[in-house]
Amino acid sequence: MQTEKELNAKIMAITTQIKEKHPELSKQLDEMPITIPDESNPEINIKILKEYLDSLNNILKKYD
Repeated sequence: MQTEKELNAKIMAITTQIKEKHPELSKQLDEMPITIPDESNPEINIKILKEYLDSLNNILKKYD
């Protein structure tokens, strides 16, 4: 299982890749539920980070 640090590093890498190579997708990143939580103090855990990473990968796969 991946650690929180590893997941955050992968999220940062793919987010940077999307912003540099596909800036038109930045709006989608800003509108994702993890970036606009519906709770005042959302709990961020490994499961949520993994789901977010998977959703970023899906966006990139659909676009490429």
